[in-house]
Amino acid sequence: MPELPEVETTCRSISAWALGCRIDKVIRRRTNLRLPIPDDLDLRLRDQSLQAVFRRAKYILLRFERDTLLIHLGMSGSLRRAESHTPLKTHDHVDFVFNQGEVILRYHDPRRFGLIVWAGEDHDKHPLLSHLGIEPLTAEFSGAWLYRATRERETEIKLFLMDAHRVVGVGNIYASEALFRAGIHPKTAARKLSRRRCERLSLSVKETLEQALRSGGSTLRDYVNGTGNPGSFQLELSVYGRTDQPCLGCGTLIRQLKQGQRSTFYCPRCQR
Repeated sequence: MPELPEVETTCRSISAWALGCRIDKVIRRRTNLRLPIPDDLDLRLRDQSLQAVFRRAKYILLRFERDTLLIHLGMSGSLRRAESHTPLKTHDHVDFVFNQGEVILRYHDPRRFGLIVWAGEDHDKHPLLSHLGIEPLTAEFSGAWLYRATRERETEIKLFLMDAHRVVGVGNIYASEALFRAGIHPKTAARKLSRRRCERLSLSVKETLEQALRSGGSTLRDYVNGTGNPGSFQLELSVYGRTDQPCLGCGTLIRQLKQGQRSTFYCPRCQR
């Protein structure tokens, strides 16, 4: 599933070419994804120009002159630029056609777990967004915040980081990598982290996400950004997916365990 770095990279790549472009028409090839696709997309968006592209958690928001769309890429979706002559693929479900048909913003989703819905007048109050936690790349996400938020929490720290009600966008890859960078065992009870370790972990989360952003996110299977290019952070992973390979820091073999039905990767020597 695309996580914060992949979604943010998608937003930035779309912004680079689409801001100010005007919608000619919207082509909807199916009526539903995880939720019904609005049947008035074309009617409402035609002749509106794109004013902003931004992210909240793992959601993409496209703000037009009078309306805002809320988009989620699901497990395997993408939102990317396509030229007017680009052949359709089987799971190209929605086209936003700009500038007299010269260029298209195409929504592709093989598993159909994503969504395209109206965000409403105040997107922060939308039911899909109103319950979400803190953004990890903001100043608010700090060692002091993490220390306060983890008191009395028996939850294992990796599961805490992946709880979108607490912190958004830190998926499985980035939680494993950040904990390795911070030297913290993924099964450590959140409440047992000292102030110093919380400070180290908050910095490690930021550093991991920022490094992934510089690399365009991670492409483990089929992720591409808004211009159709894959990410490369998967080439820089320290522990994720490296079971029984030597730790890059100490040479100990990387181990794997299950947490919340997801695979966790860690170094038993470097992470305590």
